[in-house]
Amino acid sequence: MANRNFEVNIDPSWIKKYLRKIILGLILLYAAFSAIYTVGPEEEGVVVQMGKYNRTVQPGLNFILPFGIEKIYKIPVQRQLKQEFGFRTSSAGTRSDYVKDGYRDESTMLTGDLNLTDVEWVVQYRISDSYKYLFKVRNADKTLHDMAEAAMRQIVGDRTVNEVITVGRQEIASSVETLLQQYCDEYENGIRIDQVVLQDVNPPDPVKPSFNAVNEAQQERETLINKAEADYNRIIPRARGEAQETIELAEAFALNRVNRAKGEADRFNSLFKEYIKAPEVTKQRIYLETMEKILPKLGNKVIVDEQGNNVLPLLNLDTKKGGTEK
Repeated sequence: MANRNFEVNIDPSWIKKYLRKIILGLILLYAAFSAIYTVGPEEEGVVVQMGKYNRTVQPGLNFILPFGIEKIYKIPVQRQLKQEFGFRTSSAGTRSDYVKDGYRDESTMLTGDLNLTDVEWVVQYRISDSYKYLFKVRNADKTLHDMAEAAMRQIVGDRTVNEVITVGRQEIASSVETLLQQYCDEYENGIRIDQVVLQDVNPPDPVKPSFNAVNEAQQERETLINKAEADYNRIIPRARGEAQETIELAEAFALNRVNRAKGEADRFNSLFKEYIKAPEVTKQRIYLETMEKILPKLGNKVIVDEQGNNVLPLLNLDTKKGGTEK
C-alpha cells in the first residue's frame, strides 16, 4: 500500500491577519469556562476575590471573575460528614471493611482507675457556617480531629474501665458530644456536632484474657447475688407471714383468756352478791347444781345413811354400765 503524505498549506499572511482574533477568541473561551461554576444542591459557594472573602453564593449556576481574580470554594453545608478514630473504613457497602493497623495510637487510652482501654468511635458533624469553616481556623477538619481526640481522652480519663466498656458507654458518648461542641464554639470553626458514636470498646489485646476472666468472675458474682436475692424474697416474706400469724394467734388467745377470766370474775361477783343476800339458799343451790353435774358421771352408786345401821336398797341408777362402785 502506497504511503500518502498529506500536506496542509497555510498561508502565513492569513495567520498574521487573523492571529489577534484567534488569540482573543481563545482568551474569551477560557474566560467563559473559568467564570462559570455550578454549586451542587448540598453545597454553598464561598467566593474569594484576590485572596479576600467577597461573598457566599447559593446552589445553582454562578459566575465569578476569571483569570484567578476570584476563586470559589464549594462547601458541603447540607451533607453529614464523619471522622473515624481508631480505625478507617477501607470499603463501604453492604458489608463494610475496616482497617485498624496504624491507628491504635488514636484509640488506646488511660481510664481513671489507671487501666488501658481501646476505644473506637465516630464523630458525625455538619458545616454550619462556611465562612468560619474556611477563615476562622486553619485546616478545620484536622483541628476537629485533634479536638475530638482530646475530648474523648478527657471524658474516658474520668471514668473507670468498667464504665467505659459496659454501662457508661452512652453517657460517655453524650459527654464527649457536649464537650466537643463547646470546643467548636470556642474556636468558631463553623462546625455543628450531630452525634458521637462509640463503635467498639475493648481492653487492649495483651490484657484481654485477664480482663475476660475478671468479667466472668463479676458475672458469676452477679448471678449469685441475684440468686441470693431471689431466695431472700421467697423465704423472708413467708417467715414474716408466719411470724405475723403466730403473733395474731397469740393475741387472739390472750384476748380469749382475758375475756373468759373477766366473764368468770363477773359471774363470781354476781353469785357472791346473791350469796350475801341469802347464804343458805345460795349454798344449797350451788350444792345441788354441783351434784347434778357430778352424779351422772359416777356410774353405779350405793347410797347409805351415814347415821343409820340398816342397809338401804341398792339403786341401779345406771343400767347401761356393769359393775359396782363403792
